[in-house]
Amino acid sequence: MAMTMQHQQTFQTCKQRTEKNTEILSPNGIGQYMTEEQFKCLQDIMQIRKISKSSYLFWEGDKADRLYYIISGQVKLLKSTEEGKDLIISILQHGDFIAQFNGLKNTQYGYSAETMTQVEVGVILQKDLEELLAHRGDIALQFMYWLGLNNQIIESKMRDLLLFGKSGALASTLIRMSNTYGIPAVDGSIHIQIKLTNTELGEMIGCTRESVNRMLGEWKNDGTIEFEEGKMIIRQLSNLREICRCPDSPKCPAAICRL
Repeated sequence: MAMTMQHQQTFQTCKQRTEKNTEILSPNGIGQYMTEEQFKCLQDIMQIRKISKSSYLFWEGDKADRLYYIISGQVKLLKSTEEGKDLIISILQHGDFIAQFNGLKNTQYGYSAETMTQVEVGVILQKDLEELLAHRGDIALQFMYWLGLNNQIIESKMRDLLLFGKSGALASTLIRMSNTYGIPAVDGSIHIQIKLTNTELGEMIGCTRESVNRMLGEWKNDGTIEFEEGKMIIRQLSNLREICRCPDSPKCPAAICRL
């Protein structure tokens, strides 16, 4: 495919340009694989948009011709069942990329993306990304590493959901919350900085709200967790690890053990 003059100028100059703001580059997500210069090349083909809470970036079944880099806010990925119920696949935040492409024509999103807060995203057309990757092998290599990381995250979630029952799946989800949104305190507890309803927790593990209520109630009674101003505090992380057979050593990297 012939490159447009605009894209030729972009690819030729993105190495030299240093004045562009890279504050939106996060050390998490795809940012952990890219240098500032490489990320600037992605910024060159981004269109920044602000989207209100409870809006949809796209719906399951829409044409997957765009990618979304989350600059701020939180987005949940939803998969709908035949019965019309939603399952939460992931909750994404600053630094995460939402992408679905496989090289086939007319690829469709296999899930929906709903904003949980007001978000700011960088939107990249798939054709522009493909053109960039075709001419910047170093960026294409880092993109491949990021895709591999995503596969590991999905595999680890599937393992926990399938092998250790509902209690193990919920315990694993709380551990992932602690890695992604937790702040350690001096007393060893972990304060979770995201509020999820019991219904949302159930949607993450394919479980009813009532079952989540019961399990959380049991763990609250035995001192594993507690709640303060609507936010969860994990008091005994080791108890949750025991429930889902999570070894103390070697630990899963935080980049993999996350929501």
